[in-house]
Amino acid sequence: MNAPPEPQGRYASFEAFYPYYIHEHSNRTCRRIHVVGTGLVVLAFVGFLLTLNPWWLLAMPLIGYGFAWVGHFFFEKNRPATFQYPLWSLMGDFRLFFETVTGRRRF
Repeated sequence: MNAPPEPQGRYASFEAFYPYYIHEHSNRTCRRIHVVGTGLVVLAFVGFLLTLNPWWLLAMPLIGYGFAWVGHFFFEKNRPATFQYPLWSLMGDFRLFFETVTGRRRF
């Protein structure tokens, strides 16, 4: 799979960014680690809603980024898109998660 070229400036839309995001997650183990991490973030948010304990909110980015960065640094061997595109990368994590759990994307 060839990488979509990164524009000279910023991506104009999330839809333009998402193919780049998917390419940056071409390693199967990295993608799986992302899906597990994002699922745990969702569970941490549910934990917050059930307990109103703010520690769950603190845990969310630690869990999400912890899992994602392990996937990138040890398996994908690239730099996470979060460093350059924080919001779109977060949106990509959730889109990847929902595409995977709904069966729209297979890994």
